[in-house]
Amino acid sequence: MSGNTQQSVNNQPTEIGILITRPRGYRVIRSAFVLGRGHALDAELIARSGAAPGNRVLDIGCGPGDLARALATRVGPEGEVVGRDPSPQMIAYATARTKQPNCRFELGPAQTLDLPDASFDVVTCTFVMHHIPEAQREAALAHMYRVLRPGGRLLLADTHPTGRVLPAAIRAMSRFAARRTHDTAADHHADPLAAIDIRRYREPLSAAGFRSIEFATVPPIAGILLATKE
Repeated sequence: MSGNTQQSVNNQPTEIGILITRPRGYRVIRSAFVLGRGHALDAELIARSGAAPGNRVLDIGCGPGDLARALATRVGPEGEVVGRDPSPQMIAYATARTKQPNCRFELGPAQTLDLPDASFDVVTCTFVMHHIPEAQREAALAHMYRVLRPGGRLLLADTHPTGRVLPAAIRAMSRFAARRTHDTAADHHADPLAAIDIRRYREPLSAAGFRSIEFATVPPIAGILLATKE
């Protein structure tokens, strides 16, 4: 999607990753990509996350805030949801559209979370991991573990298309994006489905300390990993 940029923080070695800077356009593309089932998908992800009334939830890579707002409804007035995203445009858009007092948004990348230890019951990170620079992904997972309370639950999700049409469409979109961004030849030949397969984080999650790591699909488009901090 146009408007994505690769940036660094104050010229330091830690990179932010790919930023999506056009919230309205992103919502249109996401709706088309999930075949108009965005609300149903969010509801299923929330159910799988185990978020319950009174919980504190951190939604990493919250984008325009749709999932965070739905989570705020789930946890109720006694709970709280914090949405976190490195894109200033997304944070401004999400904040302007959110009226729930138990839902707020903060600017910042996943790999440099400055939130307190053991302060959340649930962490969600959906369709985000492939946006984080690969060298920083283990740091992001370590922060997710750190901010969860013992017994807390993590939900990671990314695209996991089923059938024949959706995988072919994703490969075609990836080739188009590579041409638009003048990507390297190595990237041209990489399998985009392998790059976004959420199952690749099973071992890094275990190394970070998570247990009870389970994979599941949410047809037609999502794969999820669920993990628990013991």
